[in-house]
Amino acid sequence: MARNYYQLIPHAFKRFSIRSALRTGLPTAWFYLTRPTLPPDDKPALFTMNILPPMVRIWHHLVRKNLGDKVDVTIFDCSGTLRRRDFPGARIQKFLNPRHAMKCDAFLYTVARNRRIAWVCDDDVFIISPAALDTVRRELAQPNTASISFIPRGWWHFRIGEKDYEPSGTYCIAFDRETYVRERLSFAPADGNNHVDHTGGKLRRYDSFDKANETLLEKGYRCAIVPKEERDTYVAEYFGLSAAVMLLSYFRTPEQTLDYLESAPEEGWGGTALPRVLGGLLAIHTIQECYTRLTGSPYPLPSLPTLPLLNAIRRKREPQLRHGQSFAMVDETGEKLKKAL
Repeated sequence: MARNYYQLIPHAFKRFSIRSALRTGLPTAWFYLTRPTLPPDDKPALFTMNILPPMVRIWHHLVRKNLGDKVDVTIFDCSGTLRRRDFPGARIQKFLNPRHAMKCDAFLYTVARNRRIAWVCDDDVFIISPAALDTVRRELAQPNTASISFIPRGWWHFRIGEKDYEPSGTYCIAFDRETYVRERLSFAPADGNNHVDHTGGKLRRYDSFDKANETLLEKGYRCAIVPKEERDTYVAEYFGLSAAVMLLSYFRTPEQTLDYLESAPEEGWGGTALPRVLGGLLAIHTIQECYTRLTGSPYPLPSLPTLPLLNAIRRKREPQLRHGQSFAMVDETGEKLKKAL
């Protein structure tokens, strides 16, 4: 049965997870049997997970450059294709590609159980300043502080009592792990979100960590947020690259990827799926450029269209994006990333 442009993305995710499970299934089972953990230490435990190998190479390079050996790094390899020799000083754990929440809880409850500070950072959020770690340590030393987030969710808020709070998000957030465990929290999404977005629209569902975030706030914990002017100097972030990565894995040629973009109905560009895919493909070109600078050769991405062809679609479709959407952030993050390399 033919799938339209938005049905194809979850199908591509499912197919990727099934195929990668051939490489990651047994290591994941062994992880839950043996419960490997970092040794006791004062160093924060820093965690990411990966489906696009060249991106995590850049992420790891910037962690080493800016944080050195002041953190212990764990990478869940959800593609099953990472080579340990490419990630000196990091622990690589092949892991299935289930929900984001399951992987984060495995890190917080198992891998980091001997550490006070456990830091979750998506691999499309790049740490570009040593001051990021100083901020984590300083904020988590404040009384009753449960977490410190570098990238909150910016489109809605908690209303608790008479106060509004930004949701911390899961993109780059460090925890007082003892608090997280003591309160028996989970990253799991949940139904029943009765808060509103910034347009007044009602929400229905809590995304990863949102429900736990609300629980912490209701119990009086401080969930700190780094002010935007500061966090822009600490991290460079992309958003929503996973859909583009899944389609590159699904398609075999650049022509198939281009056809996906060009054959979608015009009204689709007023939504979120198509702009996110195109933005992700543009970002992956920057990832490829940075990877080539680091390693001397590009990473094989046979279904990635050329940048001029993607830019032609961008010029055609950008006027059709909904109000407030653009690809400018992709450009800004790309420049920050290339300067930080």
